Amino acid sequence: MTGTIGNTLTVLSGPGQVVEVRALAENGTDSGYFTDYEAFARQVEALDCDPSVHGCYITLNVVNPALIARRANRIKMHLRGDATTSDADIVHRRWLPVDIDPVRPSGVSSTDAEHGLALAKADEIAAWLSGIGFPEPVRGDSGNGAHLLYRIDLPNDEAATKLVKAVLSTLDALFSDTGVSVDTANYNAGRIWKLYGTMVRKGDSTR
Repeated sequence: MTGTIGNTLTVLSGPGQVVEVRALAENGTDSGYFTDYEAFARQVEALDCDPSVHGCYITLNVVNPALIARRANRIKMHLRGDATTSDADIVHRRWLPVDIDPVRPSGVSSTDAEHGLALAKADEIAAWLSGIGFPEPVRGDSGNGAHLLYRIDLPNDEAATKLVKAVLSTLDALFSDTGVSVDTANYNAGRIWKLYGTMVRKGDSTR
């Protein structure tokens, strides 16, 4: 499996583990569960060509393998009451996600300058965390901002949730400013994350 989508799965998920892909579109939500990563990449590449899809996302943490039976190696379009991955469906925490976004109106893509501010802030945060003993993160580009992903090994329980929430709140207090903010909402175990290699479409193109 090659390409950015395949590389993302290789880095963020373990071989044979269940991962959910979820696409947020103008006419609803599309979702599928996969253990066949080749099928995942093929179907997501096709889905990503749809201009009505605002973005494609995946589960970061370890999903209950029983969920494959919901939509096994296929994407169902336009869900109508179908379940997606909840916090209770996560069996283990694998990643601490840090999302750095430029401050801008909701539903609008960042400018190049705003995007650059977020990338610079990510470098600043990563350097500070390295100085207090954190390992080198996986770095990602959300399309509008910057991502840092730190590998962790924690159960999905209340203590782990509080710890992740506290880390994000601390980073927000130390590094958010008038131009860039650290998202403190990404502490829940069932959080979905930008699927690198796919488009982000926020607002109309004015360029």
